[in-house]
Amino acid sequence: MILVTLGTQDKPFTRLLDAIEKEIKKGNIKDNVVVQTGCTKYETDDMEIFDLIPMEEFDKLMSECDLLITHGGVGSIITGLKYNKKVIAVPRLAKYGEHINDHQKQIIEKFDAAGNIIGVFNLDKLEEYLNKAKKFKPKKYKSNTDNMIKLVEKLIDE
Repeated sequence: MILVTLGTQDKPFTRLLDAIEKEIKKGNIKDNVVVQTGCTKYETDDMEIFDLIPMEEFDKLMSECDLLITHGGVGSIITGLKYNKKVIAVPRLAKYGEHINDHQKQIIEKFDAAGNIIGVFNLDKLEEYLNKAKKFKPKKYKSNTDNMIKLVEKLIDE
């Protein structure tokens, strides 16, 4: 099963869903595709669409999925990595009205360069990235949260 999450952004991200549906119709995606669309309105018979999924159910889907396809939100990416999932991430871009700026591109570039995820910056090549995901072995993500907490505690103590 492929889980797709678009986050809860108040702007649509139909560009990603159009690309996924195209790959389903071409036969390149044969898995069941479950989508959490957030505020993106999308109708199709090719995917299971939910606006928002309750956290318990989302966690269950995350643990069961073979691949996570997500927008470039840090929370979505890190959740996939914590579940040790293969993650394909596609940035929401300002030029398409999907976000107010292109910070998701920068986030994805960093995770991709570290070998944690597969960053997709050209949806016309989604088929190539889906094939890459079949053999992809993501590098383990190491959180820096503990170091940040220690730094903040040190600053407070001083």
